[in-house]
Amino acid sequence: MSDNKGKAQPQFEDFGLHGRLLETVGKEGFSEPTAVQAQVIPAALQGQDLLVTAETGSGKSAAFLLPMLQRFLQADAPKSGTRALVLAPTRELARQVLAHCIKLKKMTHLKADVITGGQEFRFQKAMLRKNPEIIVATPGRILEHLEKGSADFSDLEVLVLDEADRMLDMGFSEDVLTIAKACNLQRQTLLLSATLKHRGIRKVADAVLNNPQTIAVNSVRSRHSSIQQQIVLADDVEHKQKLLLKLLQQESAQKTVVFTNTIAGAEKLVGWLYNSELRAGILHGDLLQDERNHVMQQMRRGQLDVLVATDVAARGLDVQGVGLVINFDMARSGDDYVHRIGRTGRAGEQGTAISFITSTEWNLMASIERYLKTRFERLVVAGLEGKYKGPKKLKASGKAAGTKKKKLAKKTAKNATPKKAANKRRPGKKPIHDSGKEEGFAPLRRKK
Repeated sequence: MSDNKGKAQPQFEDFGLHGRLLETVGKEGFSEPTAVQAQVIPAALQGQDLLVTAETGSGKSAAFLLPMLQRFLQADAPKSGTRALVLAPTRELARQVLAHCIKLKKMTHLKADVITGGQEFRFQKAMLRKNPEIIVATPGRILEHLEKGSADFSDLEVLVLDEADRMLDMGFSEDVLTIAKACNLQRQTLLLSATLKHRGIRKVADAVLNNPQTIAVNSVRSRHSSIQQQIVLADDVEHKQKLLLKLLQQESAQKTVVFTNTIAGAEKLVGWLYNSELRAGILHGDLLQDERNHVMQQMRRGQLDVLVATDVAARGLDVQGVGLVINFDMARSGDDYVHRIGRTGRAGEQGTAISFITSTEWNLMASIERYLKTRFERLVVAGLEGKYKGPKKLKASGKAAGTKKKKLAKKTAKNATPKKAANKRRPGKKPIHDSGKEEGFAPLRRKK
């Protein structure tokens, strides 16, 4: 496993990148590489297969895009088919990766495009015939193109599986393996995941990677040092709504993303916010792609104060200035929680994540604390204190527990009928028993 401790922080100039890439990096405001970029870029430039784990917002996209662009600039291949394929779990993440790629390649002749669901198949087929060097895609749609012969990756040089754990969670494991088998076997493959302990990651890694180097930087369990994580105890949905409105009024200067666990819950909540005269939008998996794009443009332009979203936005939602994330419903797992709160505190900025916790969500919250090995700060919203104060302690501790156990044991012994008494011999009688099959007792027989 790679370890950079004790080494001086490298600069982008130290990687030997093409002058046009360095100029772009400077104009985009990249002062120095992030921790994951400092380790991944030099390894990727050597052509190694990589197994990378790093937290959300750590700069992973540039970490694999810069070596890819450098490779293509060093060796031009005008007659080649698609040279790089980046697979992403959601449309939002795919478009985010494409946006990063467009920024980094803008001073080059290289072409990049995106293939996701929600677009016309015929339009995508025409685009693929133009052989862009880089394609960013979601697994389901690109597999359709492979099956219908409109995509050809026999010339592919680089395959990237971004947010691989999320793709497996969404059921894309077999699709990913099928796509990988259809790609040039002599390619370089990079697998990026928020965790390497996912039950399916090792299986996919063994199938698609060739003697990979493992790089672990700020794994999913690492506490986000730039994010203040808090919980607010709530009684019910109505109480949560009041808490949400109060917090949004207090944080009116910040963009806010509010997460729910269901589409129905998101739609109900955004309607309530709209009636409360707040500029709110919604993002979930049932929206058409044009609708998703419109909402994201509104959020980036500052036309929305609040974005209500399901977990479809937890990965791939990259909006500058998101200062607050609120879990209206607590995330269902530690990984989902981390990806949700990762929408704030990005690129070194400070952010706040607040989760509303009812009595039915306490155990879930506690399990996430254990998973992340952290303790969430308790926040009380003045004037909206609820009746729920947390779980009652069911078990006593210390001497009290010992005393209680002794009293219970005595009480049990007093009320219980000793087994020996039940089988006590009476003069001239055999022991009374339900069955003659137990050891030491003869069956009862009637006298003839």
